[in-house]
Amino acid sequence: MKRTRYVDSKRHCMDLNSLPKHDDMIVTSDDETGKLTLREILAIQFEMKELRKLRYFLGIEVAYSKQGIFISKRKYVLDLLKEIGKLGCKTLGVPIEKNHRIECEESPTIEKSQYQRLVGKLIYLSHTRLDIAYAISMVSQFMHDHRERHLQEVESILYYLKAGPGKGLLFRKEGTLSMEIYKDVDYARSVVDRRSTFGSKKQNVVTRSLEEAKFRAMTHGIYEGLWMEIILDDLKVKYEGPIKLFCDTTQLLVLPIIQSNMIGQSTKRLTDTSFKRITAHVSTKLQVVNVFTKGLPTTRFQELDDKLGMIDIHLPT
Repeated sequence: MKRTRYVDSKRHCMDLNSLPKHDDMIVTSDDETGKLTLREILAIQFEMKELRKLRYFLGIEVAYSKQGIFISKRKYVLDLLKEIGKLGCKTLGVPIEKNHRIECEESPTIEKSQYQRLVGKLIYLSHTRLDIAYAISMVSQFMHDHRERHLQEVESILYYLKAGPGKGLLFRKEGTLSMEIYKDVDYARSVVDRRSTFGSKKQNVVTRSLEEAKFRAMTHGIYEGLWMEIILDDLKVKYEGPIKLFCDTTQLLVLPIIQSNMIGQSTKRLTDTSFKRITAHVSTKLQVVNVFTKGLPTTRFQELDDKLGMIDIHLPT
């Protein structure tokens, strides 16, 4: 399905002739009258059927409550476990162990299509399961050269999913919206190429120090924040500014030192931008992004999982 977003505001009109044919389309609005008008216009020009309130879309289940909107892929997880014969498997508390090492091995190879298909399905699942993003980034590095050891790591992710197939994201109803960015890296984690991990994937270059790796991550965080600003402004979403960027390394908050001693022109661009943002130190214990950069003990992993807004509404209270 082609991914397309149309925005209608008081200053812009939607060109209905440019609408492509879709099997499904989601319409969201805070204006019920405008939404009704749009529905009537679409019904005139297209053969369509309204399915009322969104409950299920492309494998994503949507639930509503006084707290907010909850999205998950519970059926998707259960169907996946059933498909590969793991519906009755054991459970694990984390998708990937602390201090893990996944590397190229000389163990027997396995069927390529089987591994790629399974990892591909897990990648799609990670859209609503942020808690498995890092584990998926690790196993997906071996899509073209995978061994039995790599398949065992994939199975560990499935064992973790079995413990809470209905876990998903809760978007809470809150009076204000603010933008906070947490950035961190797991320095030289890859035993294959010594690259650092940030944002659930490896950096494009090999850094010479932990500070340089984290600095690159902060730069990338600012770019992401600026991009998000554009999206929110386009959607007419108001938020409290400025953007807050959190880092757990105090040395990186002293920008003049970094500019003179580290990576030149790239640093200068960050210095110009950072004066318009709040850069603050956050304790390593409160660094939420650690769940995306490294394996963690079960208790610590669950604490950060909660901070991400991950809950399971299907668990008994």
